[in-house]
Amino acid sequence: MPETRQRPATTGHQPIQAGGGIEPHWHDRNQIVYAGRGVLSVTTDAGSWVAPATRAIWIPAGTLHQHRAYGETTLHTIGLEENPLALDQPSALVVSPLLRELILTYTGPTDSHPDESQRLRAVLLDQLRRSPQRPTYLPTPRDPRLAAVCDLLRDNPAEARTLTELGREVGASERTLSRLCRTDLGMTFPQWRTQLRLHEALRLLAGGESVTRVAHRCGWASTSAFIDTFKSAFGHTPGSRKA
Repeated sequence: MPETRQRPATTGHQPIQAGGGIEPHWHDRNQIVYAGRGVLSVTTDAGSWVAPATRAIWIPAGTLHQHRAYGETTLHTIGLEENPLALDQPSALVVSPLLRELILTYTGPTDSHPDESQRLRAVLLDQLRRSPQRPTYLPTPRDPRLAAVCDLLRDNPAEARTLTELGREVGASERTLSRLCRTDLGMTFPQWRTQLRLHEALRLLAGGESVTRVAHRCGWASTSAFIDTFKSAFGHTPGSRKA
């Protein structure tokens, strides 16, 4: 990552233009980041998360990270001294309709009494503790052979070659690459490829691409197969507008 610096983990919201973002930085407090509108990516040295409006990202204090916006995005952030989730690694959290409204209200402009803000914060923390985690994480491989395979897929998410066929191009066997997927990525090759395709699909949808075109560009055999996978991952269909 480029030169980094510390930023305060503030509570509030800000608009980010499509393609804009915040360069690598870190906070001395824990932080919740949420895209109330648009799609937000959070990237660390270990990998990346792409979050629609049904997900928020937990970022522990001291984690070097950067943001990118896809589509016109409103970024909501909450700085926390406490760690209500007892997590020391970034994670994607399910945002229920109630939690969404709590985040939007808590980070929005307000002239409420401090006691009211404290009560709102307490309910928000309770909802965060109950929020399940979801695996929308795309880990970054360390081994150069596996990284070369992953780069081929990043360049073309619709790439349909098997791991054996891709291995021939980078000079590694299917067995070696499968082992590296488990040790480097913590998932199988098909799982990683699906995560990559979902991340790319979120970016394309935020840019206004049609569901059918996104399904084709990201390598799904049919639009219906894409819709089923997307809904299973994010809790809503790709054609719905969660903003």
